[in-house]
Amino acid sequence: MEYSTVCGLEVHTELATKTKIFCSCTTEFGGEPNTHVCEICSGMPGTLPVLNEKVLEFAVRTGLATNCEITMYNKFDRKNYFYPDLPKAYQISQLYLPICRNGYIEINDSINGGKKKVRIHEIHMEEDAGKLIHDEWSDCTLVNYNRCGVPLLEIVSEPDIASADEAVEYVEKLRSILQFCGVSDCKMQEGSLRADVNVSVMEKGSSEFGTRTEMKNINSFKAIHNAIECEAQRQIELIEDGGKVVQETRRWDDAKGSSYAMRSKEDAQDYKYFPDPDLPPVQLTDEYVNSIKNNLPELPEAKKARYIAEFGLSEYDISMIFSSVAYVKLFERTVEITNSPKDSANWIMGELMKMMNENQLLPENMNFRADSLGEIINLLNGNKISRDSAKKVFKAVFEEDVIPADYVKANNMEMVSDTGAIKAVIEEVISNNQKAVDEYKGGKEASFNFLIGQSMRALRGKAPAAEVTKILKEILG
Repeated sequence: MEYSTVCGLEVHTELATKTKIFCSCTTEFGGEPNTHVCEICSGMPGTLPVLNEKVLEFAVRTGLATNCEITMYNKFDRKNYFYPDLPKAYQISQLYLPICRNGYIEINDSINGGKKKVRIHEIHMEEDAGKLIHDEWSDCTLVNYNRCGVPLLEIVSEPDIASADEAVEYVEKLRSILQFCGVSDCKMQEGSLRADVNVSVMEKGSSEFGTRTEMKNINSFKAIHNAIECEAQRQIELIEDGGKVVQETRRWDDAKGSSYAMRSKEDAQDYKYFPDPDLPPVQLTDEYVNSIKNNLPELPEAKKARYIAEFGLSEYDISMIFSSVAYVKLFERTVEITNSPKDSANWIMGELMKMMNENQLLPENMNFRADSLGEIINLLNGNKISRDSAKKVFKAVFEEDVIPADYVKANNMEMVSDTGAIKAVIEEVISNNQKAVDEYKGGKEASFNFLIGQSMRALRGKAPAAEVTKILKEILG
């Protein structure tokens, strides 16, 4: 029997606000445990939450960028459950009137070919929980409440995803939209983008979904892909052996490549939702929503199409540059400085990405001036430095954030532009290599290349190769 995989994703993204959703505590990542906490986010009795206006703006911006309808009258609800990393014993979320509904993201259809829309059921605002730290040395579990109250958007898809590849593409496109809109840094390694993966299988051709399981808080593309494939296979084997899939929450262990049951899966009624009595409903106006809509940045798909039409970049070039919003921003600034899209793309895909890999750095951790790469390309294209020197300058920029022009001057790397000085050096090379000269005049072309090499060496690479070749030919006739 053949089976189809059915997936739906609940993607949580921490918003790039400076303060938490209902208080003024910092959202900065890290810090000593339990130092980014106040009476409100630690759930002390008698405290009152106040909605961070920036969270509302970011939610509307995300909804518009993902083709959602904006709920003009929306409100907050209490989701009641007890976890030790949630000090209030409830989470403020949105169930009945979430801020965004009925959107979609377009991806490639891995089953039928062409394109397909993954529908977004809703996007709602909520607060993050803390973090449990299991200390294996003292055999205890510690709680860090720094993350409590950090603003989240939960983006809930419909079960329109039919493979692990589609799931990864969906999350990649969603991450790109969030980054380009400036609502989240989406650093998966820091937990600011993570996904709950719902998986079920059904007989091919059937219209009835199978029983789903959920794997929570998966924070890498590789883990999302592996979790879906392995869970689908587990369910198929269970059914084939005469068993039944149980609706449950499972924990995915990427190191072991397997999942295990954590608890039975809750439904909405298990959380005893009710409207939060401390937060008033949010009533949006057309003017407010339109102001955000009119100021949306250029979104990734539109920007890609423009790069192809305007800059003549290939699909491969675009896929490499768009692998990170940090690369896109650097590319755009470099093009502004150089007016050369192809040179800008080649340096980013070549020297920059090579150094990033060698130093095991993420694009968002680049720490040199945005103008430096463009300045190096202009020095090279203006015959101020050689290509070899340009690479050395870029290495210094990457490692020490030097100013390119200052570094070139301090290290005497400027190209020789005086034709007379170049000619004098070449004449000396010719007089010292009479054998090669005679061989060239006798028809041996390789000897001419030898003389070019000797001339460039004598000039320490500080003269244009084309100029050296031209002068050498003139002297040798």
